[in-house]
Amino acid sequence: MILGVISDVHANVIALEAAIQAMKDKGATTIISLGDLVGYGPSPNETIDLIRQENVMCSLGAADERIAFDFARDKMPRQGVADQTLEWTRTVIEPRHVEFLRSLPIQQRINTPSGRMRFFHGSPETTSEKTNLNQDPIRLGKLLDQQRAVIIACGGTHVPMIRKLNAGILLNPGSVGLSLNGEPGADYALIKFLEDGRAEVEMDKVEYDFAAVAFDIIAWGLPQTVAEAIQQGRMPAGAGG
Repeated sequence: MILGVISDVHANVIALEAAIQAMKDKGATTIISLGDLVGYGPSPNETIDLIRQENVMCSLGAADERIAFDFARDKMPRQGVADQTLEWTRTVIEPRHVEFLRSLPIQQRINTPSGRMRFFHGSPETTSEKTNLNQDPIRLGKLLDQQRAVIIACGGTHVPMIRKLNAGILLNPGSVGLSLNGEPGADYALIKFLEDGRAEVEMDKVEYDFAAVAFDIIAWGLPQTVAEAIQQGRMPAGAGG
């Protein structure tokens, strides 16, 4: 069994198409998403259409939550380009896709050949609080124990990371649509389950036509800083949000 893991697509359907194809080419039969399907990018409707077409199992992201629920919009305002792009998203997203976002849980769990896996965008309780995988191993081990899981996947940082402990594995696959680890491309992770029950994680990045996405961002009147970030793999200084 090979499980594909993605996060933070951020309405970048061209990157999503590339990531899905790359995971399938490497044998992934199931794909999960850790949230933030919308925000920043120019194609929220096309992105959710593809997610649903591919039967991707999703948890709710922080940007998704602000689109889906008015209380989240008022409770968690953000500075800079994040709210600017979300305001635009509200003007174009189809009602059926808003309903889809409202149906997503904050966390999901699946049973794997290695044991239980939990995945969420920020933390097990909230979409907005990021899980720090740089914590000391004792705290991360407690998180695995509290969640009764041997694998935890979380997103939100846009930077790939993996921690392997005796108690299990914690990973952040990075971002499909707005990777911020200094190199443009669509991040994803593959979890390969071996016959003996062990899990191996492969972190990877696939190229896509990010210039075309940047063009669409500018054409829709969205912030140029987002277009620059997609092409550079980092958010320009002073971009905010």
